[in-house]
Amino acid sequence: MKKRLSLYVMLVFYLLAGINHFRNPQGYLKIIPPWLGDAGLINIAAGVAEITFAILLLFKTSRRWACYGIILMLVAFLPSHIYMLQTGFCPELAGAIRCAPAWLLWLRLILFQPLLIYWAWNTRNK
Repeated sequence: MKKRLSLYVMLVFYLLAGINHFRNPQGYLKIIPPWLGDAGLINIAAGVAEITFAILLLFKTSRRWACYGIILMLVAFLPSHIYMLQTGFCPELAGAIRCAPAWLLWLRLILFQPLLIYWAWNTRNK
């Protein structure tokens, strides 16, 4: 039961994250390093990938590949997390600029990203 719940939480997490790329693209466009190219296209590709992998998690036959795709996607997102550390991350929230503290960005990079990768790795056989 716990494994099934973990799977469904992951599915909803990536589905909502993917949808958010289309609902709030400005936040993502700011964190895509300029040297990667067309930020708009990269944002769309990331949103489509997250939604696709979430849907593929539904099916036992594609779950393993969805998890591998999620892991590769999380690794591909690392330049954005590093770029956020280099430039600071100050999104506009409720009409005010709020900057994320550096410690939180480091925590995201060195703790949360590996945990998300670990979660996907452990889900691949469920």
